[in-house]
Amino acid sequence: MSVPGASDDWSVLLARRDAPGPLPPGPLAALFGPVLAPPEAPDGCRVVGRLAQTLDGRIATVSGSSQWIGGRGDLLHTHRLRALCHAVLVGAGTVRQDDPRLTTRLCPGPHPLRVILDTNRRLSPDYGVFREGPPTLLLAAEDAPGPDRCGRAEVLRLPRGKQGGLAIPAILAALAARGLTRLFVEGGGVTVSRFLAAGCLDRLHVTVAPVLLGSGIPAFTLPEAARIADGLRFAWEVHKLEEDVLFDIPLHRARPEICR
Repeated sequence: MSVPGASDDWSVLLARRDAPGPLPPGPLAALFGPVLAPPEAPDGCRVVGRLAQTLDGRIATVSGSSQWIGGRGDLLHTHRLRALCHAVLVGAGTVRQDDPRLTTRLCPGPHPLRVILDTNRRLSPDYGVFREGPPTLLLAAEDAPGPDRCGRAEVLRLPRGKQGGLAIPAILAALAARGLTRLFVEGGGVTVSRFLAAGCLDRLHVTVAPVLLGSGIPAFTLPEAARIADGLRFAWEVHKLEEDVLFDIPLHRARPEICR
């Protein structure tokens, strides 16, 4: 499994995870350097979202199958993002559909804290993230029923936002209070979209695979736009991940006009 950048470059980059310093020039520094940059937002967090989609903007089939849209390079890229971040966040739907491990088994580096967003406590403790592996934190609404543990995972209760899901700023504040300030929102599409709509993404990585489905689950779910101007226009950098293409998008907490 290879992507631009030698293993020695990755070792140097990984050493800067918790010890800021200059990065050697090269493709890995160009791609991951912005992830390691100091937080810009007042909440003290740096938040990176990521999705892998088909050329026609689908992240899964209608039945929910998504493994694997991205190829080997994209998988390695995802594990490297996990290694560089303090916590990896996914929604309940991703856990229910994929039962992911959310570890760094494909690259050197520490496992992040696994954070599961399960607003209404829909998940049972039978999923792997609650039974084995690195520590896991489950975030649920203050009024959701259930005990204060889900298997081995601690349950942290937070206020709801206006749309009924967890208030995204409250999530960032709670994690920052625990020293978790570099956050990787890995999926799914609804979860990444909620962070985007709330203006809580500093950066967005979108991998586009050479696949056409013609149907399936869309990558982003936002309020309906009446005009092109209602969307969010941005700059991007393009990186090759073997057969896939990665778009690295600096958002700086921008929000689509339709979400304001």
